[in-house]
Amino acid sequence: MNTEVLVLYFAKSAELADVRSETISVAREITSLQLWEELVNRHPRLSALRNQVVLAVRQEYVALEDQLLSLRSGDEVAVIPPLSGG
Repeated sequence: MNTEVLVLYFAKSAELADVRSETISVAREITSLQLWEELVNRHPRLSALRNQVVLAVRQEYVALEDQLLSLRSGDEVAVIPPLSGG
């Protein structure tokens, strides 16, 4: 069963995806790594961030691994690239 989630792209991820937000349909039960792979399938240029990006689901950081996520319709998923600054 799929659910609709809002994906928010920040900084470099927005530049690479060429979009700031979008609603996508994904499996309700999905690992954080599978979710990342789904986003890369939609926006292949995101793969450049693979080892640096962090996802946040419902404003909670999740590692890109086999961590199982239980997504609900309307959940927010943020794609947060490394921040630079000084």
